[in-house]
Amino acid sequence: MKQDYLQMRVLPLADEVYSCGQLFEKDIELLAKQRVRTIVNNRFDDEVPGQPASADLARVAEENGIDFVHFPVEPKAITAEQIEAYAKLCEDLKRPLLVFSRSGARSTKLWEKAEAFADG
Repeated sequence: MKQDYLQMRVLPLADEVYSCGQLFEKDIELLAKQRVRTIVNNRFDDEVPGQPASADLARVAEENGIDFVHFPVEPKAITAEQIEAYAKLCEDLKRPLLVFSRSGARSTKLWEKAEAFADG
């Protein structure tokens, strides 16, 4: 029997928190098998051609029992207000949690800034 495995590069950020690059519908189905409970999309829709719409990813996530949050940020202009809002949002999200952006760098940076904010 063929086993499905994640084909994406996933970076651990904290206990049960991970970051990766762009997700597609099939990735979400595999994440559900790995028991991911929440996905956060830090991309704006239509950043590049061929990128799936956040609404389409949210639909597949819901079909697979995963909560989906769209929290887009501009990678080079993350504001203090966005960091604070993201820190508060992430406090209550179900884990395991996967955050993603085009390459994963934006999500990783946002998570790190939110953690620093939360730590005071």
